[in-house]
Amino acid sequence: MFSLQQLFGKGDKFFDLLEASAEEAHASARALVKIVQTSAVPTTLEEFVLCRRRDKRITEQIGEELVKTFITSLEREDIEALSVALYKIPKAAEKFAEHFIIGVKHLAGADFSGQVSMLEQATLTVSEMIKDLRSMKGMERIKELNDRLQYLEGEADKLMLELLRDLYSGRHDPLKVVVLKDLFELLEKVIDRCRDAGNVITHIVLKNS
Repeated sequence: MFSLQQLFGKGDKFFDLLEASAEEAHASARALVKIVQTSAVPTTLEEFVLCRRRDKRITEQIGEELVKTFITSLEREDIEALSVALYKIPKAAEKFAEHFIIGVKHLAGADFSGQVSMLEQATLTVSEMIKDLRSMKGMERIKELNDRLQYLEGEADKLMLELLRDLYSGRHDPLKVVVLKDLFELLEKVIDRCRDAGNVITHIVLKNS
């Protein structure tokens, strides 16, 4: 196990920024829950755009701090990789929301609740992993959380196959099939982004434990 001073040099600023980035990822997941569960579909992407912009600024701050801060025990490439992995979550969520709003008239009867629920759990798990990175609870705890992410990603893949099986049954309008397939795949990609962030965290802890 290693100390905060060994990990990030002076202060907790990188932990603070990474935790803030993970919070934006979770906020984007909550926003997705809202738009798929409400009968009044939003006409703008404002909530998603704000999450992504805030996270982009956090990512930029991390880059700026890396230039100014001397780091020894953790390679700056690892911090950058985690920062980028976290930023990709709200970015992918915004893309789903954009396509959802555009294609909403073709979505009658569509159910995204299963995947969105898994996404919300995945972003929460990523946030837990970031917090555990600060407290360094050890590889066993990080592996447990990463296993949870892998499980959620696997369950999302299984659900995707079931949804595709239904889409290809011939019972649906061809245009609806195209729209739904696009949206299902975009949701799957957001969950994959959470898995990627978990893998980066696990790699960092493994290297420095």
